[in-house]
Amino acid sequence: MIGILGAMDIELQALLADMEGKETEQISGFEFFKGTLAGRAVVIAKCGIGKVAAALCAQAMILRYHPSLLIHTGVAGTLTAALSVTDVAVGTAAVQHDMDTSPLGDPLGLISGINKIYFEADKKAADLFLAIAREDGINAIGGRIASGDQFIASAEQKARIVKNFDAIACEMEGGAVAHAAYLNGTPFIILRAISDSADGSSHMDYPTFLPLAAAQSYKLVKKFLARY
Repeated sequence: MIGILGAMDIELQALLADMEGKETEQISGFEFFKGTLAGRAVVIAKCGIGKVAAALCAQAMILRYHPSLLIHTGVAGTLTAALSVTDVAVGTAAVQHDMDTSPLGDPLGLISGINKIYFEADKKAADLFLAIAREDGINAIGGRIASGDQFIASAEQKARIVKNFDAIACEMEGGAVAHAAYLNGTPFIILRAISDSADGSSHMDYPTFLPLAAAQSYKLVKKFLARY
């Protein structure tokens, strides 16, 4: 079984509409949808926005359904000139850019207790998403996804994340999903279609391009499920 998480309804509604044999279950305040999609057994859940919600939902999904792969799909702001709106960032690794115990002598982003900054994604899944995107003529690149409990909307914030973590996209959940997956030994992949420029114009970009970016993610996830 493959697990699929998204933060918002718009990131999951098309996948849920295509699901066959749908069954639902409530766990810890989250609704899980189990069924078949593109010929694969899947479980889908909306985790909500932010790292705490994402980690809780990922943990519940892992403990209840034991997915062989966790896909975190949705939208993100770009941190590189190589990605524009509706292009795709495939997260080869995840980092929590707002984790900061540097006053104690730690490097930025270090997760205390497990002494990790970057969580490595499943290479097979990352390579397949990139290949499918290329086949469909979609501009997609692999790289680090930076997560934090803030909507990045200034050039200064954007530059800081790039400087510290060399990330290609920013969002609010992937790093937490990766953290939960790592602790449970569950392979994961983060797929993010670009919805905004993560700078001073992002508040205008986001509502305009969110539906287009979400549709891009949906298309890639469906093809991925059929071939993984």
